[in-house]
Parts: sequence; structure tokens; C-alpha cells
Amino acid sequence: MQVDTPAGPGRLVVDAAADPIALLLLGHGAGGGVEAFDLAALAAALPAEGISVARFEQPWRTAGRRVAGPPKSLDAAWQIALEVVGERFGPLPLVVGGRSAGARVACRCFTPPALGVVALAFPLHPPGRPEKSRSDELGAVAGPVLVIQGERDTFGTYAEVRAAAPGRQVVEVPGATHGLGPTRRSDDPALRAQQVVAPVAAFVRDLARH
Repeated sequence: MQVDTPAGPGRLVVDAAADPIALLLLGHGAGGGVEAFDLAALAAALPAEGISVARFEQPWRTAGRRVAGPPKSLDAAWQIALEVVGERFGPLPLVVGGRSAGARVACRCFTPPALGVVALAFPLHPPGRPEKSRSDELGAVAGPVLVIQGERDTFGTYAEVRAAAPGRQVVEVPGATHGLGPTRRSDDPALRAQQVVAPVAAFVRDLARH
């Protein structure tokens, strides 16, 4: 589904549940698109759990550019995507989120009626620059936040994010890097996907019940 924004057309990819209890709107990162391992895993698994998934592709990615737009442009396009899903899905309980830069956008733009934020591989700081912390973006969300973080993420390890985000639910993906997917032959893709899907499904279901 095309989403027209001031920066050009974006795109929504929807994987709908047969009888949804909630909608999860997800944005992608600056280094990839909606086909990223964690986003694809959620889109494949959550509809069977009664959770529809909409993945928003930012205009820069739809246009085939390699460099993401500035934060204000990303935020503006995301806000329009929120309006579009609101019109399409109506009163269905909404949880927002994204991976990496997409998680930052979801945090910065969080407002009701969204119920909470799912932050996948939150980029707490640039690699090797822990003094450039972005923890304020997690702290500013006026609602529940679930962070799924790789144990070895160079943009902020699980331990770093947990320490920087008191009061937030932070779940570790053991052995994972920033991509959250398998990185070695010994890694089981199905297990790694489940380590992302299970806590997200539980988080969204819990918010939808209240």
C-alpha cells in the first residue's frame, strides 16, 4: 500500500491476522528495509497469534536511495503512516515500534492512541561512542516500552541498554549482534526468530487486554 508523504511515497506491507486483537506498526532501520530478519520474523509469526503487522517502508528506501533521510523527514513520514493505519484499522489497539533507527522514530513520535513501543536493536549509541547516548529517547516515551537487544550489539549491548533504561522492559537475545539474526553456522534461525517473536507477542497481547 502506497503512503504519500512530503518526502515522496512510502509503502506499507501488511500481514493481517484473521481475527486481530491488535496491530503492530513497525519501521525499519537506516541500513536495511522491511525485509530485515527481526521485522520479517514478526510479520511471519504474529498474525497466527492474532496480531496484525504493518511494516512501513520509509520514502528514501522506496525510492531506492542508500542513505536515510534526516530525522525530521523520517518522523514526518511516520506520522502520516500512523494516520493511514488509523484510517484503515480503526479502533484496533495499536502498538508501534521498529528496529534500530526505526525504533528511534517510534520513540520520538509516540503519542496516544498508541499503547506502547517495541524497540528492536535500539541504537543506544554509535559504535565505540558510548558517551553519545540516546537513552533520553527511550526515557521520553509516555508509555510502556519493550526493548529487544542483542547481547553483543555494538550500538549498545543488552547490559548497556538495561543500565541506561531503568523502568523499561529489556530482553536479551543471547549471542546476537545488531541485526538480531543468526551470524554463525551454529546459530539456529528458528530459535533466534522465536527469541524475538515470543516477548513481542506477549507484550502486545498484554497491552491489548488493558
